[in-house]
Amino acid sequence: MKVLFNIVGTVALVLAIAGIFLPLLPTTPFLLLASACYLRGSQRMHRWLSHNRLLGPYIKAMENRSGIPPSTKAIALVLLWASMSYSIYIVPLLAVKILLALTGLGVSAYILFRIKTLKTSKRLPHR
Repeated sequence: MKVLFNIVGTVALVLAIAGIFLPLLPTTPFLLLASACYLRGSQRMHRWLSHNRLLGPYIKAMENRSGIPPSTKAIALVLLWASMSYSIYIVPLLAVKILLALTGLGVSAYILFRIKTLKTSKRLPHR
């Protein structure tokens, strides 16, 4: 089982890193999945990911439920709606357009109302 967790964790990590550059691919869920898989599969890999200079602070903030900075929320929403708007524009089927819009609204509501916003004194370190 540990090998399976490590494989799934590595695939999730690759997808999370790709999601940094591809706006339609979500980063945070894959990053959290990688963290959870590594926690069960390899303490060494989980420790490496949690202490990673770029990704570690976000994992720790989500695991501690301390939230994310307001600027991160704003960037996430702008990228989300830029990619959703383009997708809605190019998709020919009305039902798919509606589904995309509803998905965007659901993700936006989750980001705005379910994820805590860090106060300015508790900011994550810059990359």
